[in-house]
Amino acid sequence: MSRRSHPFRRGATDDRDADRAQVVLVAAAVVAVAFLSMTLAYAQLGYDADRTGAGAVEVASIGGIERDLAASFRAAVRDEAGDDSVDGGENADSRRERGVVAERIRADVSADVDRLAERHAGESRSLTVTFADAAATAWAETNCPGGPGRAFGPCRSVDGVVLQERAGEATPVAAAFRIQVVSPAESTTATVVVSAV
Repeated sequence: MSRRSHPFRRGATDDRDADRAQVVLVAAAVVAVAFLSMTLAYAQLGYDADRTGAGAVEVASIGGIERDLAASFRAAVRDEAGDDSVDGGENADSRRERGVVAERIRADVSADVDRLAERHAGESRSLTVTFADAAATAWAETNCPGGPGRAFGPCRSVDGVVLQERAGEATPVAAAFRIQVVSPAESTTATVVVSAV
């Protein structure tokens, strides 16, 4: 008799296995439905107003920024030359040293860069402008004014400002800038060199 009851026990085990398989299938269906609803909710987070809002920000013109930087640099060069003619004497000589001239030019231009960055921040853009010493050095090596009839010294870059010895004075010739613009509509990085004339 014990042998007869044994086959019945095996059948009960098969029923439990079948029940367990059905529970696993139901659990898988519940998880699939949950993933489907999460996917739909995620897709709805990127609604059209986000995309059209990003497109409403105009793309910044690197050319316009370069013109603003050129005007600022040229004004700083004029101010530096004007300060020397007013002061004269020993004070002017100390100001014409390379490091001092470059630092004064950088300070004048940096004040204008701050105003330019504020203007772009009002237009939902981040504008970062830094002096690019490597680009200024490359420019100084290839574009330094010289030639017949010019008794100028060599050009040297000092922290992104190109200076040239002229009549024993350090004269600003050019400046190099690295421009980075970031907004919802764009991300642009450019390096530009502006000349003093």
